Amino acid sequence: MSELVRYAVEEGVAVVTIDNPPVNALSPGVPEGIEAAIAQAGADPEARAVVVIGAGRTFIAGADIREFGKIVAGEKPRLSLYGFLERIEDCAKPVVMAIHGTALGGGLEVAMAGHYRVAVAGAEVGQPEVKLGIIPGAAGTQRLPRLCGVATAARMCALGEPVKAAGALEAGILDAILDGDLRAGAIAFAREAAGRPVRKVRERREKLAAADLGPLREKVEQRMRGQRAPLAAIDAVEAAAKLAFAEGCAFEAKLFNECLFSPQSKALIHIFFGERTVGKAPGLSKETPVAAIASCAIVGAGTMGSGIATAYLNAGIPVALQEAGAEALEAGVARIRRNFDSAVEKCRITPEEAKRRMSMLKPTLQWEGFGSADILVEAVYENLELKQQTFAQLDKLAKPGAILATNTSTLDIDRIAAATARPAQVIGHHFFSPAHVMRLLEIVRGRETSASVIATSMELAKRLKKVGVLVGNCRGFVGNRMFHEYMTQAVFLVEEGAEPSFVDAALEDWGMAMGPLAVGDLAGLDVGWRIRQEFKHLERPGVRYPRAGDRLAEMGRYGQKTGRGWYLYGADRQRQPDPEVAEAAREVAREQGVARRTHTREEVLERTLLSLVNEGARLLEEGIAQRAVDIDIIYVYGYGFPAWRGGPMKWAELEGLAGICDRVRTLGWEPAPLLVERAGGAGRFDA
Repeated sequence: MSELVRYAVEEGVAVVTIDNPPVNALSPGVPEGIEAAIAQAGADPEARAVVVIGAGRTFIAGADIREFGKIVAGEKPRLSLYGFLERIEDCAKPVVMAIHGTALGGGLEVAMAGHYRVAVAGAEVGQPEVKLGIIPGAAGTQRLPRLCGVATAARMCALGEPVKAAGALEAGILDAILDGDLRAGAIAFAREAAGRPVRKVRERREKLAAADLGPLREKVEQRMRGQRAPLAAIDAVEAAAKLAFAEGCAFEAKLFNECLFSPQSKALIHIFFGERTVGKAPGLSKETPVAAIASCAIVGAGTMGSGIATAYLNAGIPVALQEAGAEALEAGVARIRRNFDSAVEKCRITPEEAKRRMSMLKPTLQWEGFGSADILVEAVYENLELKQQTFAQLDKLAKPGAILATNTSTLDIDRIAAATARPAQVIGHHFFSPAHVMRLLEIVRGRETSASVIATSMELAKRLKKVGVLVGNCRGFVGNRMFHEYMTQAVFLVEEGAEPSFVDAALEDWGMAMGPLAVGDLAGLDVGWRIRQEFKHLERPGVRYPRAGDRLAEMGRYGQKTGRGWYLYGADRQRQPDPEVAEAAREVAREQGVARRTHTREEVLERTLLSLVNEGARLLEEGIAQRAVDIDIIYVYGYGFPAWRGGPMKWAELEGLAGICDRVRTLGWEPAPLLVERAGGAGRFDA
């Protein structure tokens, strides 16, 4: 028996305890240990039944995802769990799976091989494999519909969302929810089951009536556009109603292997591990001091300031919110209240919780609360002089040791920090709109930012339920500097004759959450226009710059907030084409001497996506981005890049860096030196 699995007999029940911290993943040794323990229980005259339970915080959270990468790389053969699970099911004594925490993926597949499943009220079960670009691969698509029916199983496997214990009991996945101590309750349940004939899940057929899965397929194709695994999961579950169990398992295994070796799975597994990697900032040690953040003060109650305040309040951190005028302050408070009202409407929090969070907000027209706050956040207009003035004021107000954070999206952190007498305490916290919803937090270190302030910011990001990524200081940092090149190509295409809807549709069909021009309308064309005015003195003679977006802003077409931008918007916020935009683009083209022509969707993709990759490579060269995976996480969580393509840098690697480099040259661009180097060498950016 594996040392990861313990065996004991209590009150006539064999208790098999899985102890593979932190989440009892099915790493090598765990399945073998469970199988050996079940065999021992079957032969043990003192044991009349079996309980399988997890030590620590959870039952079995799933497979060890690192093993998938080894299989794909050819380092080891795929371990099939089909036989292992059937041998659990074939135990002549009742096997009770006792679930707390989560039973996800392979964890639920193990649980379904038992004869009974019991859980605590807070437990969750699910088959989230599609989030890694694969489907259940150990009879999950075959046993689950036998417990809860084809329609429910197909939905669980295709969407990958967990089900709480109460829902799992109602669906038939669980047999009981236990109060009190799970171990004691499961042993009592097993003693009652002892002596009864066991019923194998794989032999059940009463819930396998065919279901109409057409609406689910349509939903998947809309919500998970371009992804293969969700549709494969539906196919596999549907097979359970048509094929014998063994044949269904063979069909599932075929689809699983096709998905596992696909680029989509490689990309999604890259993002899974990438989210964990970016939380470990190079240069920081476990000994780096992390300050306690018990209170926050925010200057600026606009869209970003109110969103940031909502994020802090959601984390249980009291906020003082300052504005210069009563009307602007009241508008900011109203936005925060609407954020909580929306969360109540969606049943994410209770009305009482919304009221409690609002009670932690202290609006002020002066500076009450700023002298005692642990972190002071600036969320004013994107203008360097204004931000410097604001930081000079915050420097006077803040207590020693307080962190001063700017929400600037483009401006120089060091020039902002220079307005204070404490540059070591200044850092960039670039939130993405809406700040209380978007998961990315770009953490920008200045030249003098202390290690403790960086470490505290990384921990604070987790507390705010954000994915914090540490980046260096330059215009636009990582995300917006790359987006500038991406948007430049989109605007060039429009100036050259492409319709905005054609450009956006090409990228949305490819997988982007929104096309770049639609993003511009959402953010506000005036925002980018004003930023470009700030940097206009840096423009070089003889270099082409995108002008059509600025022309629209000068016409008062700011995007969704004015009902007119690259598109027209009605009350339903649906975008419609506008001939005035085409005329503005033609006018800019005449002024700039730009020839107009037709374009293909392939050209739209080439120019926009390769601009991201090439600029990303330059950021890596300069050390602004520390790792390619940092760029990928920024783009997936902050800019709507499809996770199933892995982020721009991983996508380029999967396409082949040598080919990417050639395609950049074909466009007449100069490839970044790092791209050339890696294309001719390792074929990976993080080599």
